Amino acid sequence: MDQLVATLRNKYMLSSTFFVFWMLFFDRNDLMSQYQYWNQLNKLESEKAFYTKEIKKTRRDLNELNTNPHMLEKFARERYLMKKENEDIFVIVKESSGK
Repeated sequence: MDQLVATLRNKYMLSSTFFVFWMLFFDRNDLMSQYQYWNQLNKLESEKAFYTKEIKKTRRDLNELNTNPHMLEKFARERYLMKKENEDIFVIVKESSGK
């Protein structure tokens, strides 16, 4: 018991304990903030992976459109509803059943 009291009265032990307590709970970089930063980092990394994949897909499509005239025509017809003369276009829109 005397050992515990002597340890608690030790100013170095007391200041070290206070410092650790302060850093874990009250500092700008406390444990809760570090956890939030970690979650945000994971979210941003997954977004980065998604956009990197989309950029690769878009570059591949662009390369294909620049080299293949048939794909360019298909792209124009599908995306911009372009048509040849004496041709009719019918657009079919599916209604969502989520009420």
